[in-house]
Amino acid sequence: MGSMVRIVTGFAVVCSLTLGGALTSAADSAFKYIGASKCKTCHKKELIGDQYGKWEKAGHASAFKTLLGEKAISVAKEKGISGPPSEAAECLKCHATAAGLGPNDVEKKPLDNKDGVQCESCHGPGSGYKKKKVMADHEKSLAAGLVMPDEKTCTKCHNDTSPTWTGFDYAEAKKKIDHSIPKDVKGKYIEVEKAKKAEGK
Repeated sequence: MGSMVRIVTGFAVVCSLTLGGALTSAADSAFKYIGASKCKTCHKKELIGDQYGKWEKAGHASAFKTLLGEKAISVAKEKGISGPPSEAAECLKCHATAAGLGPNDVEKKPLDNKDGVQCESCHGPGSGYKKKKVMADHEKSLAAGLVMPDEKTCTKCHNDTSPTWTGFDYAEAKKKIDHSIPKDVKGKYIEVEKAKKAEGK
């Protein structure tokens, strides 16, 4: 009986570590960060919902830029942060996907803090699921490291430890950044794309 408890406990620990969400170092897994510019290859297409375009227009893309403003500089001083907030680890951890990543965490080209909070802060490092054939199969993409973010993913940054936090409504926030794949394409992107190409669209 004791060994069974240890097995179940061990399995629970493995599951919690595996499904722990984003904003973790890729060194902890076999997957590496690739950057939003790579995600754009497919996710800039209208057919799939132009997630990249929606990201560019939303707050996450400009999260780093907010650290350059007078308000951020003032808040950083109030909180005793030495130096500019755009260089402070305690600010960058939630304002830039690249923050804290080393060369072993990134597949090829280094990510830049200036690119703000990119796709992989929420969806996990993309080296394993970046290929169209993998992304077209939801179970395969999850097995290859894709994270489907939930409220816990968001509240890793959107919480009362942020000096400018005024509360967080997950349902409302989710609506604001909605970038879902259209229902008529989800799960059959490759087939729909082929059909459209065959029609000359």
